[in-house]
Amino acid sequence: MHWLDVQQIAEALVDAHPTLEPSTISFPALKSLVLGLDGFHEEAGHPCNERILEAIQQAWIDERE
Repeated sequence: MHWLDVQQIAEALVDAHPTLEPSTISFPALKSLVLGLDGFHEEAGHPCNERILEAIQQAWIDERE
């Protein structure tokens, strides 16, 4: 799993942090949570940016609904 696996990351965040409210998490905190997921590895050429974090956050919100 890497930064472009938005849906897979969102699903993993729901499983790993079921009590967290994704809409209240800052992007730096979200990045840390993603980096801490089992199976997540940053890939060269696929850096994290605000757009990716927004997509992850929205997918996480959608997954919780």
